[in-house]
This record gives sequence, structure tokens and C-alpha cells, in this order.
Amino acid sequence: MSPHTVALTIHVACGSTGLVLGPVAMVSGKRRGTHTRFGEAYHWVFLVLFLSAVALAVLNWDQVWWLAFVGAFSYAFALLGYMAAKRRWNGWLRAHVAGQGGSYIAMVTALLVVNIGATSPLPWVVPTLIGTPIIRWVSNQVALGKRPKGWRTRPAG
Repeated sequence: MSPHTVALTIHVACGSTGLVLGPVAMVSGKRRGTHTRFGEAYHWVFLVLFLSAVALAVLNWDQVWWLAFVGAFSYAFALLGYMAAKRRWNGWLRAHVAGQGGSYIAMVTALLVVNIGATSPLPWVVPTLIGTPIIRWVSNQVALGKRPKGWRTRPAG
């Protein structure tokens, strides 16, 4: 099996897994258990997804050099959300929502671009047009103290 085939197989497997893990974490109760287990797995799957994107870019630089940069930008969202939940700095929950939501938008965008095609602008913008208002709404709910229900805030440390 060629290095490209290996990297692509890993990339597709991680992308598919992340597309399943994300919604499970999103809809599960915001407490230790399903939400944190699936969120943890989502982060690590996204890291491997990013690394496989870099590998694919390096292996076919002339055609998909941009994939490394898109992967880095997308993983930065996932890392922001992950670290916010781990470190719990002031305003961490809004950063967590924005980071995880933004990374999921990036993942859905990639899925649509690959399967519908990069020539139409729709797969590039529709996930953002749908996801951003949802992230904003949840973030506003957090700011108003209405979300999440049942979450224990532990002090940073």
C-alpha cells in the first residue's frame, strides 16, 4: 500500500469518526460521562485528522498544498475548545463552544467539498451559514447563565 493510500485511509476514517463523535458530544448531558468521553475522543481523532491532512499535503504538494493550512486552522478550533474545557480559564465555556463548534463546521465543510465538489461555493459556505448562528445562540445562552444545565464548574488550577 502506498504512503498516500495509508494517509488517505487514516484521514477518511478519522473524518468519519469525528462526524459521528461530534453530535454525540453535542447532544449528551454536559457533565462527566458521555459528553467528556466523546469530547476527549473527538479531540484526539481531530488531531490525527490534522496530521493525516499534513501528510496528504506533503505527499501531493503541487495539488493539495493548501490542505496542510486548512487542517491547521481547523485543528486550532478543536484545540481551543479542548484546552478551554481542560484549563477552565475565565470565559472558558464560550471558548469551548466556539472552538468545538468551529472545528465541526470545518469538518462538515470538508465532507461537502470533497463529495459535492469544490467548484460550487455552496459546500464552502453553507456549513458556516448554518453553524455560526447555532454557535452564537449557544454562546449567548452560556453568557446568560442558561446553559449548560447541571455542569459543575471547577476552579482553574
